[in-house]
Amino acid sequence: MSVHPEKDVINALIAGHFADPFSLLGMHKTKAGLEVRALLPNATEVWIIDPKTGGKVGKLECIDSRGFFCGVIPRRKNLFRYQLAVVWHGHENLIDDPYRFGPLIQEMDSWLLSEGTHLRPYETLGAHADTMDGVTGTRFSVWAPNARRVSVVGQFNYWDGRRHPMRLRRESGIWELFIPGAHPGQLYKFELIDTDGHLRLKADPYAFESQMRPETASLICGLPEKTTLSPARQRANGFDQPISIYEVHLGSWRRHTDNNFWLSYRELADQLVPYVKEMGFTHLELLPINEHPFDGSWGYQPQGLYAPTRRFGTREDFRYFINAAHAAGLNVLLDWVPGHFPTDDAGLAKFDGTSLYEHGDPREGYHQDWNTLIYNYGRREVSNYLVGNALYWIERFGIDGLRVDAVASMIYRDYSRQPGEWIPNDKGGRENLEAIEFLRNTNRIIGEQTPGAVTMAEESTDFDGVSRPPSMGGLGFWFKWNLGWMHDTLDYMKLDPVYRQFHHNKMTFGMLYNSTENFVLPLSHDEVVHGKKSILDRMPGDAWQKFANLRAYYGWMWAFPGKKLLFMGNEFAQGREWNHDSSLDWHLLEGGDNWHHGVKRLVRDLNHTYRHHAAMHELDFDSYGFEWLVVEDNVNSVFIFVRRDSKGNEIIVASNFTPVPRYNYRFGINQPGRWREELNTDSMHYHGSNAGNSGAVQSDEIPSHGRENSLSLTLPPLSTIWLVREAE
Repeated sequence: MSVHPEKDVINALIAGHFADPFSLLGMHKTKAGLEVRALLPNATEVWIIDPKTGGKVGKLECIDSRGFFCGVIPRRKNLFRYQLAVVWHGHENLIDDPYRFGPLIQEMDSWLLSEGTHLRPYETLGAHADTMDGVTGTRFSVWAPNARRVSVVGQFNYWDGRRHPMRLRRESGIWELFIPGAHPGQLYKFELIDTDGHLRLKADPYAFESQMRPETASLICGLPEKTTLSPARQRANGFDQPISIYEVHLGSWRRHTDNNFWLSYRELADQLVPYVKEMGFTHLELLPINEHPFDGSWGYQPQGLYAPTRRFGTREDFRYFINAAHAAGLNVLLDWVPGHFPTDDAGLAKFDGTSLYEHGDPREGYHQDWNTLIYNYGRREVSNYLVGNALYWIERFGIDGLRVDAVASMIYRDYSRQPGEWIPNDKGGRENLEAIEFLRNTNRIIGEQTPGAVTMAEESTDFDGVSRPPSMGGLGFWFKWNLGWMHDTLDYMKLDPVYRQFHHNKMTFGMLYNSTENFVLPLSHDEVVHGKKSILDRMPGDAWQKFANLRAYYGWMWAFPGKKLLFMGNEFAQGREWNHDSSLDWHLLEGGDNWHHGVKRLVRDLNHTYRHHAAMHELDFDSYGFEWLVVEDNVNSVFIFVRRDSKGNEIIVASNFTPVPRYNYRFGINQPGRWREELNTDSMHYHGSNAGNSGAVQSDEIPSHGRENSLSLTLPPLSTIWLVREAE
């Protein structure tokens, strides 16, 4: 005779308000004997099966018509492995009881997760297909310390939150359950009764794959296999290496012409990767590919931080794309967004009814600019979630580096806020000390765990030492985007050449602080949207001058110290702003040869020439690698400098930012000899006027600019030329 649970306990369980299902369900030793209890809605008959013999050893009695069964097993005293034979709608099904399995998370994992020092929390939390005690199924676990009850719902249980309530590990706030028979490919979510008693359906924060928007369910799938950076890929990220980055939004690089639909990851592997390689870029940077609910966010409001978006295919398709890029000799960078997340109810917002991942006070936890929520970096489990995610993309997908979005918004509490709209830190300052520590910790761990991988900061302020080690007071990034250089030079280039002489310092100012950081020179997606115009359309003058200005600017950019980044479409001078809902204007390259072809050929040649000559990249961050030869000729808007490698080889770069050719322009040089015109942006090959120096020029023993030898050049209109000294 079984000891029936109290009616109110059964009511609470069936209503989904019972927080400790393992204390009630499963096999228990009671005064009446070994008792089994199960909640099986719509079942009509339940038997206990001994798997060793396959025989029935007891029958469970239905003591509540809503599906609660219990019964005592005769002549048994010790707990044993069992199965349940359940009759549903006249058919008998043999199942394993989820409530006969013990705790899942190991003590050390639980300790590290609570401490916030678990390097790879995704290996424990989330959904993991597994075999336990010879039974195949899936381990589910989720952090929701303030929830009253958490259940797994999915295709394996009719999305019924009554069927699989989870066990709470009170020491860590993690809920866990092993569900036999739940297998890869099935959809699931977590159903919570939150701290206020409200029902919530949440996607798994650690989901490795998710449904295509607008659906939000998570998908059971295994962890991708680990991968490591090859020695060649590690070298390609080096400070002394040529780094030229092609930044891409996968959904709008190219689309199918018949239906304007996206290319898949595999189609992009076949089309985008060879294109980037042929154009001479060294790195491919992807706007965020994390699952995100709104196309118009471009991925910068991610909801599934561990899941590649299903817009372009499966997770395995994404792996195929990354592998194709690596096979082509390209390193892959991923835009990573640890600064904020959307308010969508299926995601992290108010996860267990409390501000669990975000700050509770909107002065700390709400981004006014983007209507998003800010992570609480001071909460150990939250920073652990993010640090683990950084390692996940590098270790599990072979991502070679992370470009971290909107760093300034993370490290300053008053970012884009008026007085009274923000809270000072504990020391009374404006710095977000927890975010700063999080960034330093993330960069340190990446350096220790994934040698050769790098991080790049999009940081728009003068915060000291973004790309310096934390031991020197820095944030520990490898590189920093030079947004000051970008703004200054574009402001200069948009001027009518008549007025450039009065703004000469905008082109030279960057060298005054060049040694303070390891800079990337970015012409990113942010510069071709929101009414800023395309890069081409910012250039002044008629069509000829616009293209000549752009070519001269690119020649300057590729020669200036710092790694390079160009957003897609800029390489062939797209005329309109970028639109994420349509393809780039590839039709501009159709038909006969034109100015757009000329810019495209120039960018390709710039990349290959830049990579070939160590002087153009080896000493980007060493003062020996750069020297002005002509810096004060504002009247003619002429700039001339030398790039130098560690062996002393020099390349002379001369720019004329007026439409007036400068004939017999003499300037002093360091190394006499014959100098070959290695690249000329005014070449007819690029649809320029083809002015120049007949391919080469010999130096003269005529003093100039404080040097004993000099060159006399023709500087073409609106041009940049690169000169290489020929061997004697």
